[in-house]
Amino acid sequence: MLKSLRVGMGFGLTSATITTLGLMTGLESSTGSRLVLIGGILTIAVADSCSDALGVHVAKESEGNFSNKEVWQATFFTFLFKAIFACTFVVSVLLFPVHTAMYFAFAWGAIILILQSYRLAKSEKKKVFPVIREHLSIALVVMVVSFYLGRWIAYYFK
Repeated sequence: MLKSLRVGMGFGLTSATITTLGLMTGLESSTGSRLVLIGGILTIAVADSCSDALGVHVAKESEGNFSNKEVWQATFFTFLFKAIFACTFVVSVLLFPVHTAMYFAFAWGAIILILQSYRLAKSEKKKVFPVIREHLSIALVVMVVSFYLGRWIAYYFK
């Protein structure tokens, strides 16, 4: 697999999952609004994907071990994977009541992180379970903090 594809896929999938789940958790706990959730997810899919792609671009340029072509490929793949996978979280919000959609989003996010972590652990010749546990734990912390931040926002600004 291309080095730049691995970078874009690894970063894009992970960032799309954790960022989108954090956003959804915070917005659902503060508003419970389907419209707000869809708007937030689509905004993440565009704005944050562009931001992360530029971040990967600058990071890979500064590392010095990527050709100019590989830098641009990593930039493109990061944007592509982040945008597409962030958008997949809209499906549950469109199909189910907001509260139920959150459970489907959590399950979908866990599947993405488990598969990505498994692939990473195998390619790095590491034990699979610790890598999965680490990545799921980080996602859980982001969601818990986002949930309470959303509650705090709803309490103080409604």
